[in-house]
Amino acid sequence: MKNQELANKIAESKIGGGQKRIDSQHKKGKLTARERIELLLDTNSFEEIGGLVTHRSTNFGLEKTKFLGDGVVTGYGTVDGRLIYVYSQDFTVLGGSLAEAHAEKICKIMDLAMQNGVPIIGLNDSGGARIQEGVVSLGGYADIFFRNTKASGLIPQLSAIMGPCAGGAVYSPALTDFIFMTKNTSYMFVTGPNVVKTVTNEEVSAEELGGAETHMTKSGVSHFVGENELDTIEKLKKLLSYLPQNCKEIPKNIDYVLNDEVRPSLDNIIPENPNHPYDIKKVIITLIDTDSFFEVQNEYAENIVIGFGRLAGRSIGIIANQPAVLAGVLDVKASTKGARFVRFCDAFNIPLMVIEDVPGFLPGTDQEWNGIISNGAKLLYAFCEATVPRITIITRKAYGGAYDVMNSKHIGADMNYAWPNAEIAVMGSKGAAEIIFKKEIKNSKNPKEKHIEKEKEYADLFANPYNAASRGYIDEVIEPSSTRKKLIKAFKISENKKIECIPKKHGNIPL
Repeated sequence: MKNQELANKIAESKIGGGQKRIDSQHKKGKLTARERIELLLDTNSFEEIGGLVTHRSTNFGLEKTKFLGDGVVTGYGTVDGRLIYVYSQDFTVLGGSLAEAHAEKICKIMDLAMQNGVPIIGLNDSGGARIQEGVVSLGGYADIFFRNTKASGLIPQLSAIMGPCAGGAVYSPALTDFIFMTKNTSYMFVTGPNVVKTVTNEEVSAEELGGAETHMTKSGVSHFVGENELDTIEKLKKLLSYLPQNCKEIPKNIDYVLNDEVRPSLDNIIPENPNHPYDIKKVIITLIDTDSFFEVQNEYAENIVIGFGRLAGRSIGIIANQPAVLAGVLDVKASTKGARFVRFCDAFNIPLMVIEDVPGFLPGTDQEWNGIISNGAKLLYAFCEATVPRITIITRKAYGGAYDVMNSKHIGADMNYAWPNAEIAVMGSKGAAEIIFKKEIKNSKNPKEKHIEKEKEYADLFANPYNAASRGYIDEVIEPSSTRKKLIKAFKISENKKIECIPKKHGNIPL
């Protein structure tokens, strides 16, 4: 009899808000909380925690509406054999709203994840705070935020937005390492379209205000977007494969047998005209292991490219200027995008490969008024602070302060390589000649010819890698085709790198 009672309760908890609401969820193109967990985890590996929890509220007749589990499924399991903790909000139960018991369940597995040094994944699908429980709901959110912050840099935290995510609900994902969204079915905003209409008189749809496309292209809040929920979950699993379990471990290496690592196509990838663009992603995929590039934020601040890859089976983080977009300049968005990625990789022992072709920082009032100084300093700070192996390849331009910022030898890079046509200087030859030889050019009988002459003079002196190499700022000038081979060796000799940090509470990054 007792066993039957248990079986009945387990069955009740698994049906969530009931079949009618499950059907409604499916009609919206959405999966249920348990279906998402089944897709994420290895078959039969899920162990649920707190499946019989219910809320304790009696406000507004809420005691008459109780569901086992209280709107969130929590527990642990494995992804490709790796232990992870997971919570999945159930929109079929009170709209997945968060309140006291719901938050306690999430906090419990967050604590377990931190104690055991295991990644935590949140599958978010919630209407927000349960207003019937008042400030208790707000307190529940804050309890989660506090744990997100404690877990930051300790264990990987991944958030998948699988439905609405509004108000206080958005801040937990924002505190995690990476956010995944799904086209057409997931939304994030602090205030929804109705509130926006009331306060600012703007008319905007939920999709325009906080849909996946908006946060991927405009705000940069989202790091990955899936075509559907299955695609989102597959991307989430792929990201995990590049990451370690916690900050004390290193990512798992894949077995790799060294072959002919020369890549002849790189010898002809840079255009003869230094002002012509080329796609840095072609350089990246040629340098790293086949089909291993996993780009992050591929539609945001596209003048810088970030992502994960493998080099001879080793997981690495990649950050590269993109000459095909805005000539590869650093601006506000690119700087913050790059800085956060560098800090993540450093936190989790993922070596950094930097590919540099940067003409400088983007000039203009828009950039200055939006804080290019402090935002550019974020990227500088992130590189200076990083203690993982860091290797830079200058493919073409390295001008001005951007040369310093992009993982130069001066800020702690382990190895710095340059291709023969690299230009390492304060600025381009044309602009430098105009400043240095201004009077001479102006007083010349043929200013145009004199400018060309002086431009060449400056270029011969500085628009090459040899001046920097003579001072040891560049460790080696290499043939492009040999770059992969050099990188494999450089990362290998750096794998036991250790830097003792000066004891302090923490630095003060220019946020």
